[in-house]
Amino acid sequence: MIACGAVPRTARPHPPPAVTTPASRAVSADVRKVLTWLERRGTKRNRDAMARYAIHADKAFGVSMATMQTLAKQLGRNHALALALWDTGWYEARMLVSFVADPAALTSAEMERWIHDFDNWAICDTLCFHLFDRSPLAWRKIGPLARRRAEFEKRTAFALLAALALHDRSAPDGRFVTSLPLVERGATDERNFVKKGVSWALRSIGHRNQTLHTAATDVAARLARSDDATARWVGKDTLRDLTRPMVVRKLAARTAASRQ
Repeated sequence: MIACGAVPRTARPHPPPAVTTPASRAVSADVRKVLTWLERRGTKRNRDAMARYAIHADKAFGVSMATMQTLAKQLGRNHALALALWDTGWYEARMLVSFVADPAALTSAEMERWIHDFDNWAICDTLCFHLFDRSPLAWRKIGPLARRRAEFEKRTAFALLAALALHDRSAPDGRFVTSLPLVERGATDERNFVKKGVSWALRSIGHRNQTLHTAATDVAARLARSDDATARWVGKDTLRDLTRPMVVRKLAARTAASRQ
């Protein structure tokens, strides 16, 4: 018989109740308001469109990107809210994180947790394009992510590299040149969302300036001659883009303007 007040060794005491503060209660209230706002604007038509574009999400209201961006502007930067929105698991709430989270406050652990949760290309690309590429941690993430096995985690490396090529105006050419071997190795991954991410990264680097255009074109030409079918696809896809007359003229004009 167990003495009164004793706890059997096989029993586990109940965890202490979560500590709430006025700030945490305010965030919880804001999350409820956001979810209600999104639910009212979700449509089956938009959910069907997501399926057509291969955007898988277990929980989705069906809200358009334009509508989500309208709400994001109203919310502004609020990192605590962003963390709570991600934890809801709703597709639209996680898309809002791209615009609400503070890139300067973003930690490596938070990035890793979110990347681990990526389950479609839209979430991956939107966070890379509107949040991760603005973080001081962005560049150091690319190499490790490029070696991941999970499809969307690996895609993140190349989506992030593409976003940095398009947005990081202060990055020296050398950073992109040293990333090209990662691109070349990634080009043999036959999974659809990885190979398309690799092509996007290589094309974006090639659009940056004449020097990087030459470097990216050389890699693409080498891939196009590869014995590997996926690498050949990446190489040819990139070459079609980088050799377009419009791209060549744009880079020539940019080079001429920089010399004036």
